[in-house]
Amino acid sequence: MHQLLDLVTPGEVLEEEFMKPLNISQNRLARDIDVPPSRIHAIVHGRRSITADMALRLGKYFQTSAQMWINLQSHYDLEVAERNEWSHIKHRIRTMEVASKAS
Repeated sequence: MHQLLDLVTPGEVLEEEFMKPLNISQNRLARDIDVPPSRIHAIVHGRRSITADMALRLGKYFQTSAQMWINLQSHYDLEVAERNEWSHIKHRIRTMEVASKAS
């Protein structure tokens, strides 16, 4: 049986790929993008999601697209749902039947 790899949270990407290489502290980032430091802390530690508002702020600050940050969050959320919930609910969901074409 294959082992699932640990998921990387969007907050880990923020910290490891952006903040650490650029030597930006959580407090500095919070101040520079005008949010409470607790919000950055919660994102970095995987306790808070990256919202559209936060994606816009991070995109402007790091000169990336807001869409990149939203995509990171969406991908993470989907993976979590598939790993944790999907196996318990997929058997209860019907597949839509498409009416056959008349000849």
